[in-house]
Amino acid sequence: MKQLLIVHHTPSPHCQAMFEAVVSGATDPEIEGVEVVRRAALSVSTSDFLDADGYVLGTPANLGSISGALKHAFDTSYYQILDSTRGRPFGLYLHGNEGTEGAENAVDRITAGLGWEKAAEHVIASNKPDKAVLAACWDLGATVAAGLMAE
Repeated sequence: MKQLLIVHHTPSPHCQAMFEAVVSGATDPEIEGVEVVRRAALSVSTSDFLDADGYVLGTPANLGSISGALKHAFDTSYYQILDSTRGRPFGLYLHGNEGTEGAENAVDRITAGLGWEKAAEHVIASNKPDKAVLAACWDLGATVAAGLMAE
């Protein structure tokens, strides 16, 4: 069985709605043989990263960058997972009212350093996520999970 790890920081109703849409897509009944594990960014462990075959990351954009919680998740695990997780697929969703470019760039730099492969287009939303954004989040979760199923 493959494992998809969703690492999220959901401090707002908007981030929560996006997270729930990602989980819904990743757990679609048509996706078989993929266990979806959800971890809050402040509680994810190095072993969670090592045990997973792919990742979806979710964060608000705070002050032009990723949340401190997601940054902490990588600060505490980066070197321990550096060589063992290369080539694994990932997806990203983020919410911010402005300045989301910095958050997107931060995740792109971290994942490039880890050697992770972008499995789907990032989903970036401002204001309240509308139906199109939530559908894109559903697609993100389903795409990353289905990619693991195909392996």
